[in-house]
Amino acid sequence: MATESGSSQKLWSGRFDKTTDRLVEAYTASVHVDRRLAVQDIRGSMAHARMLGEQGVLPPDDVEAIVSGLDQILAEVNSGAFVWRDELEDVHMNIESRLTELIGDAGKKLHTGRSRNDQVALDFRLYVDEALKRWQDGLEELVAVLVRRAEEHRRTLLPGCTHLQPAQPVSLAQHLLAYAWMFRRDHARAEDALKRVRVSPLGAAALSGTTYPLDPAMAAREVGFPEVFANSMDAVSDRDFVMESVFIAAVTMAHLSRLCEELILWANPAFGFVRLPDAFATGSSIMPQKKNPDVAELMRGKTGRVYGALMSLMTLVKGLPLTYNRDLQEDKEPFFDADKTVETSLRLMASMMAEMEFVPERMLALLRKGYLNATELADYLVGKKLPFRDAHHVVGRAVAFAEDQGRPLEELSLQELQSFSPLIQEDVFSVLDYHQAVARRSGRGGTGEAPVQNQISELKAWLTASEGKNGGV
Repeated sequence: MATESGSSQKLWSGRFDKTTDRLVEAYTASVHVDRRLAVQDIRGSMAHARMLGEQGVLPPDDVEAIVSGLDQILAEVNSGAFVWRDELEDVHMNIESRLTELIGDAGKKLHTGRSRNDQVALDFRLYVDEALKRWQDGLEELVAVLVRRAEEHRRTLLPGCTHLQPAQPVSLAQHLLAYAWMFRRDHARAEDALKRVRVSPLGAAALSGTTYPLDPAMAAREVGFPEVFANSMDAVSDRDFVMESVFIAAVTMAHLSRLCEELILWANPAFGFVRLPDAFATGSSIMPQKKNPDVAELMRGKTGRVYGALMSLMTLVKGLPLTYNRDLQEDKEPFFDADKTVETSLRLMASMMAEMEFVPERMLALLRKGYLNATELADYLVGKKLPFRDAHHVVGRAVAFAEDQGRPLEELSLQELQSFSPLIQEDVFSVLDYHQAVARRSGRGGTGEAPVQNQISELKAWLTASEGKNGGV
């Protein structure tokens, strides 16, 4: 069994007579994970120090020394020169210890009126805030690509499916724009979540607040947060903002995975709707003809990682009594993994869709083969006052006949069509034209050229507004 032989004295060791067991020390250390919060930890510490100075808790000289020392540490962190020490447990103690090395006893005053509980809550909120805004940038970029490709293919037709079976003709633009709207909703979810992320917990201290005359609103302003906690116990134990953000990540990955699934199918020669860009495909070690959609497949697979992160976080929180519990140390790895997965996936999808080669002639060939103008013929007969159920039966018989003949509906003669209903006249052939069928879907959100152009214009206006708000993608 390991002995009580911790590496060095901890900053909290005054209560303890013996050092930490080595195995316990390794088990409880989080610096290998939470060091990613170093920049945010320094930002929060600067805000706390300035607030302490403004409130007269610390003298100006100490505040100046603390902020200057933290600036130096920030430079060390950014350059990679900062030396991380596992025995100091976490990012907070590593930075505070280095600050004390640099400026002496003034560094020990930084923690006045603060606990690691409200400190880490702020650090994490700052990190999640930045992550959500990165995701929004990636979503805007992807929507912009989808809109641009939709503009190029407003008159390209393909089979629209239900149950993965050919159903009705649609424009490729309409299909691509459906995903653009999904990703816009993901952006909106992130925007709404930011309201709940951008709440400063500084001033809650360990759980019950503090006796020092702090100004939590000033600390919040210093880090750029518009809101301040309402309840100190909730402030240090709340991880709703992490769960909500990873839920947004999970939905975003679900939408990416759906698009991946379609691209994987479309790249199969049985569909042949797309030719994969070489930069986003791989070959086979044994079959020279293969071009595998590995990026799309991996993105589809990585969706499960993000779902797992969400389940981990919700399981982590579900049994926790108030307030802070050490279990919450485990909240960061799932988020960091989800963050990396979402940000990289969005960038890759935008690049892949920008270079994707569509094959309109193949789409049209399968459109004609699938009798996707059958609904048009039924609606035509309804227009001739035939009840819809009777029209449905008539067209079903016509399709069966055409299938036996190996011919599309529009290539049947007028005489052949009239054998199924005398209501059919010469004007039926314009109705059976696929471009006309699409054009007739001119209502709100339809696949016709006018509503598709309206969608493009609306999404472009949203992108312009988002670019102005966020300073560009």
